Amino acid sequence: MRVHSQIISKQGLPIFVVLPYEEYEDILERFEEIEDVQSVMESEDDRSERFPLSLVEKIASGENPIKVFREYRKISQVELAKRMEVSRQYISQLESGARSGSPRVLKAIAKVLNVDLDDIT
Repeated sequence: MRVHSQIISKQGLPIFVVLPYEEYEDILERFEEIEDVQSVMESEDDRSERFPLSLVEKIASGENPIKVFREYRKISQVELAKRMEVSRQYISQLESGARSGSPRVLKAIAKVLNVDLDDIT
């Protein structure tokens, strides 16, 4: 790509570059392509878990995140309760919003569901 630029100097130092608008747009497009390639490369290096959009939409629409992640992991309330050493009714109350759960319990649930605590609170 040949750039047809004009350099404007002040006291012998370049301060501005003037170029045709089409060449300016072409340069911007090339920078965007480079940024896109870098973004793809960074995402390929990121091995963190990705969740489906449907899961995110359920939580965003107000469904209880504990329930959503539990179902996503294919864990029943009974199994989660067993792993937590609490009752199934307690898990049900957490999922329905009848109880809020202590920080210790929420951390344990996050660990069983293999998510960050922030994901379920």
